[in-house]
Amino acid sequence: MKNTYIYIFFIGLLSLGSCSLDTEPLTELSDSNFFSNTDDAFTALVGCYDGLQVATGGIGGLSFPVTSEVLSDDCFGGTGNSDGFNFQAVDEFDKMRSPTDVDLLNNNWVAYYRGIFRCNLFLTKFDQIDWDGDDDLRNQYESETRFIRAYLYFEMVRLWGNIPLLTEPSDENIPQATPSEVYTVIAQDLVFAATNLADAPYTSVDAGRITKWAAKSLLGRVYLYYTGYYGAPDLAGIVSKTEALGHLEDVISSSGHGLVSDFENLWPAASGGNYAGESNQEIVFSIKYTYTSDFNGNTDGNHWMVMFGMREFSSFPYGNGWGVTVNSKLWEAYDTNDTRQVATVIGIEEEAIDFTKIGSQREYTGYYNKKYTPMVDENGNSTVTELGIESFQITQFQDYITMRYSDVLLMAAELGSANAQGYFDEVRQRAYKNNFVSKVVSQENIMTERHLEFALEGIRYWDLLRQGVSTAATVIAENTTLLSGGVSETKKIEASNIELTQGLQQIPNTQITLSGGTLNQNKGWE
Repeated sequence: MKNTYIYIFFIGLLSLGSCSLDTEPLTELSDSNFFSNTDDAFTALVGCYDGLQVATGGIGGLSFPVTSEVLSDDCFGGTGNSDGFNFQAVDEFDKMRSPTDVDLLNNNWVAYYRGIFRCNLFLTKFDQIDWDGDDDLRNQYESETRFIRAYLYFEMVRLWGNIPLLTEPSDENIPQATPSEVYTVIAQDLVFAATNLADAPYTSVDAGRITKWAAKSLLGRVYLYYTGYYGAPDLAGIVSKTEALGHLEDVISSSGHGLVSDFENLWPAASGGNYAGESNQEIVFSIKYTYTSDFNGNTDGNHWMVMFGMREFSSFPYGNGWGVTVNSKLWEAYDTNDTRQVATVIGIEEEAIDFTKIGSQREYTGYYNKKYTPMVDENGNSTVTELGIESFQITQFQDYITMRYSDVLLMAAELGSANAQGYFDEVRQRAYKNNFVSKVVSQENIMTERHLEFALEGIRYWDLLRQGVSTAATVIAENTTLLSGGVSETKKIEASNIELTQGLQQIPNTQITLSGGTLNQNKGWE
């Protein structure tokens, strides 16, 4: 029996949108008459980037960056007091919080496999393209495409654990692969990209394009997660600890990347007008967005960032949004001399903001995400709608930084670099400035530093899981009092739910139904 439950037809490849290109759909083309020359190849590559962009930003709501934060100990589900409880079901790892929501991450699933399809289709056409003798260009395009496929699969396998694995276009209704099979493809793709992309400094590459340094850095992240979560000695038998460290050391020594001098300048709302920009030296890889989204199918914007905005309220420079709230424990985790505290978190009382919408906010804490928040000007006008854009909800255009140079430094330190203390100190010196006091580098101190450095960037939850599900469950578990609609209520997150699910998410019921039962639901979500 054949089924197309996770696949998208070729025409989806040509609904492009990335890299500031003219992206009108070219619906008259098909895979039988398209892939012939390098111009076609570039268009197809842009389509793969677009698949990545949409999967991470174009679906809004519980997109990967938001889901990752809601799952962690740093955020609660929040949203509106009269909203449904789907964000709470994810936050509490409990389907009974919203039992009718059986497709919590279905939009994510569909968008991921749409992106995977584009990559797989393009990769099968390389031999029929006339590369005009330019083997370097062919290797570059193949590397970028395989990186995108690896990136998408890495997000999927962390979310769901057991997923169908497709490495070529197919309409077969296939069962879920084992995680090790998926990680084998991820590792192979990233090793290929790390080997075949140019050795040139990142500054010689178009902003937003995948570099050798991005591939090497992602290899380090994948290695640490796989070996941590699964207790494996290496990455799917393909990348050893020594090799993973070698890739990171290569980024440090040869990429040209470095730290921005002031942490707050990495983030528009925190920078006070000194924003370092979307292509600064610290960004190893980011997902690029533009403000051209509309309600007619163009999804080039950052559709998820509005979830982190203060609930229905703005106060210069912070814009309004739908109120995913930040746990007060994160604010309290920072030393008062740590400049990252006020650059990371909006503190309502600390900044003397007269927040008047507590009655509309569920799970109010007094804290919101400053790194990724919609913004307004001094007159209270949205920085996107004042440009004549259709809606602030879908046209936020702040890029999503998925890998920073500070991450490379801390990963290299964690993997035992001979320069570990220096790398560790470099990250902390920027944070504390003149108040810096050295700490001995250790696994515990590195994990603490990672929490403070990358809070609210979609990294914390996965760092917890790779330390062990039991560790993550203990840290994330909550029993506290929050305000919902201005009224106190008990907020509970049970460690046992995290243990039961192993930190994995609900396989969308629609996908299980369409598969005719070929797909199996994850434990705890049955």
